[in-house]
Order: sequence, then structure tokens, then C-alpha cells
Amino acid sequence: MVQIPAKLVTLQEFLKLPDTEPASEYIDGRIIQKPIPQGEHSVIQTELAPAINFVVKSKQIARAFSELRCTFGGRSIVPDISVFLWGRIPRKENGGVANIFSIAPDWTIEILSPDQSQTKVTKNILHCLKHGTQMGWLIDPEEQSVFVYPPDQSATFYDEPGTRLPVPEFAKDFNLTVEGLFGWLLE
Repeated sequence: MVQIPAKLVTLQEFLKLPDTEPASEYIDGRIIQKPIPQGEHSVIQTELAPAINFVVKSKQIARAFSELRCTFGGRSIVPDISVFLWGRIPRKENGGVANIFSIAPDWTIEILSPDQSQTKVTKNILHCLKHGTQMGWLIDPEEQSVFVYPPDQSATFYDEPGTRLPVPEFAKDFNLTVEGLFGWLLE
């Protein structure tokens, strides 16, 4: 994780800066660049977003987005996957998806990279929950485990292969086990 510069900036100043690759986030006055995704991270992200969309997008229940900037509650973060209920997706006048999302996702999913701080990622999930997110996942490919964060409850840890992962109520038809999630790494 690269931190750019030590000088504190305002959210407005941050939002005027050019985008970086990989994305930078604005947290507590600091600009923190996310690590470059590596193989395991990339596989899970590439498989998970379309799998969620297969269930919820076709019914116009919700939509999963990869690497979408979400600016709310004084932070500007880029979760690995953000899922928004269909009626909450910001839209342009013509009905198309807007470029700016100034709300918390309904479900936030983070995939831990090898040089990424689990504490920083967890803080982003907790920030989302504080601002209305219905559930957060923290996926750790190295440990082949998932921490699930429901609002106002303790996090739950999942690492047993056959265990079905909990999902928000709106995604109740999305079925994924721990084994299914990490099985994508073997394909």
C-alpha cells in the first residue's frame, strides 16, 4: 500500500485530482493508493461480480460493480465489489448509470491482497455499515476464509468448505459456498 503525500487534503481537493491506477482512496484526510491486484484477487473479483449479477441483475433487484468509487460520509473509497439495490443506483436523466456514486453500497465486498492492511480494509467495511450498507464481506484468499459483517452484529468467520456464505436478504437467491468461492482459484 502506497500512501501519497503525508500532507492532509480535503475531500474536495482529492476529488479534483486525476485518477490513479490502481485506484486511490480518501480516508481521514489522507490519500491511500490500493495495491495492484494480483492473481488470486483478480480471479475472485472477476468471477464473483458476474456470479452475483447473474442472480440479481436479471431480475432488476440489484447490480454488482467492480472497482467503483463510492464517496460518502467524508470518505471516498473503491471497494473491490459494490452491490447496489436497483432503485438506489444513481442514474442520469436518460436512465443510464451515473458516473458519480455519492452513497454507500448495499453490500460491500473486499478481497484482501498480500500487501494490504486487513485493518484498513475492515475500517472501510465498518464505515460502509455505519452509512447503511446491509452487509460486508472480507475475503482472504491466502487463508481461504471470509469474514461476514452484518450491521449492528458481530462479524462471523467462514472457512469450512461446504458452508453456504450469508448474503443480504435482497440477494437470498445467490448461493455460494466457501468451497465454491475458492474453487475459482483452481480453474
